[in-house]
Amino acid sequence: MTERSIVLITGANTGIGYQAVLALLQSQKPYTILLGSRSLEKARAAIDSLEREVPNTSSVISALVVDIVSDESIQAARKEIEDKWGRVDALVNNAGAEFDWEYKAGKITRRELLNKTFDVNVSGAYMMTDYFLPLLLNSSDPRLIFITSGQSSLKGFSEGTIRLPPHPPAGWPKNTPFDNTAYRVSKTALNMALLNLSRQLTNDNVKAWGLSPGLLKTGLGNVEPSIAENMGAGDSSVGGIFIKEVLEGREDHHVGRIVNPAGQVQDW
Repeated sequence: MTERSIVLITGANTGIGYQAVLALLQSQKPYTILLGSRSLEKARAAIDSLEREVPNTSSVISALVVDIVSDESIQAARKEIEDKWGRVDALVNNAGAEFDWEYKAGKITRRELLNKTFDVNVSGAYMMTDYFLPLLLNSSDPRLIFITSGQSSLKGFSEGTIRLPPHPPAGWPKNTPFDNTAYRVSKTALNMALLNLSRQLTNDNVKAWGLSPGLLKTGLGNVEPSIAENMGAGDSSVGGIFIKEVLEGREDHHVGRIVNPAGQVQDW
């Protein structure tokens, strides 16, 4: 029997992460999928739903409680996996957040908005990788993925080739709908983390990518799916299938770069 690849996906109880698990369950390849979630209850609910969607699969799913803004939680998750499996073949840093809606509702300050966003999207993803790299290096084919965004491209932003809100009227502060500055800046920082780690791991046989799935209906930023759809968002399954395809070798010729579902390399 073919040994199952062990794939850990953070934030996998909803959105793109959930769809990635679904795509892996439907693959011809067998996997052990570690479904990461901050809540064991939500992880189990997601697994129940996934098993109903794909009742016949050669893969297995295991719930993994991990909160990427807590070192203690990450360490506990690593110990659990180390004791049971001893390795991870792929780490998908999917968990991410956008808190602009909380700031606009007056629930957090602008500084809190920035710090909270960076803690999840940059520090959380980096520390998750930092703690799990020893287990990843135990794999014969280690793969490392960061979910980034088309909005993170410095070249695209400066040249106006990516989707941006209209220029607001003069004056400060600005009151721009969907002004996701904190999210955009955090994902640009995450891209540098990818570049730096890819360089550091040159001699460790680790294949690393940033994946830019595009505007999808995921519930990110508390945006209702109907509103996202009116903005041109695609189905979250696009991102899940994309992750599965990269894990199975589709973008091995673009290691160390940011790629989108069309196979195009995103400008830094």
